[in-house]
Amino acid sequence: QVIRRLRERVEPIRLFGESNYDAFQRLRKIEILTPEVNKGLRNDLKAAMDKIDQQYLNEIVGATESGDVDTQHDLKVHEENTTIEELEALGKTLGTGDDSGDQDVIAKFLRFLLGVWAKDLNSREDHVKRSVQGKVASATHSQTESYLEPLFKKLRKKNLPADIKESITDIIKFMLEREYVKANDAYLQMAIGNAPWPIGVTMVGIHARTGREKIFSKHVAHVLNDETQRKYIQGLKRLMTVCQKQFPTDPSKCVEYNAL
Repeated sequence: QVIRRLRERVEPIRLFGESNYDAFQRLRKIEILTPEVNKGLRNDLKAAMDKIDQQYLNEIVGATESGDVDTQHDLKVHEENTTIEELEALGKTLGTGDDSGDQDVIAKFLRFLLGVWAKDLNSREDHVKRSVQGKVASATHSQTESYLEPLFKKLRKKNLPADIKESITDIIKFMLEREYVKANDAYLQMAIGNAPWPIGVTMVGIHARTGREKIFSKHVAHVLNDETQRKYIQGLKRLMTVCQKQFPTDPSKCVEYNAL
């Protein structure tokens, strides 16, 4: 199955000196970083693209009736009335013990990035927006927004699981410090985990075993917990890409992203 899934992604089935377990770990990392190949995500993207297409159709009909062109094809921008400098100052308070304040900063920064991304897409030339690549980019933004909504809901209600909150706090803190390599490492730690039981097993047998404390939730691969969690973790990854593109820093602190 590992070989089949690697071939589907046009990846080498075995690298020099690589064991079966190493190949499995490499596949897991590829699937976390570029999951768009998965059929489930393709369906999500198609739904988002259908919505964009319908907006364009409505725009054409409206323009025909009114005789002028409107901006229905532009993405909705959520104004946060803040700046990156203000958010960077707030970032210094992350992880200091104020859980409620941390969740407010996380939500504010993620919505700010969605707004920056939407403004960037809206500033494109009209013919670019109407191209296939332009529609895919708009649909990706809409898809990401829907992926993140469950996360925003948990942040509003202040009931984000403690282990996930700790990981996301680290990621946001590094992003605000423009330490994108460290942010990516923290993301992989949260998404893939480093547990000896990668699917998330935390109780082996009916009795407590030696080393049981080594398999705690911090080491669990959260991306495998449920579909909703997988989606907002993937949405977070896309915003990390946007943040690095919009707020660049020293190349040694950057991660090379090929796509959203």
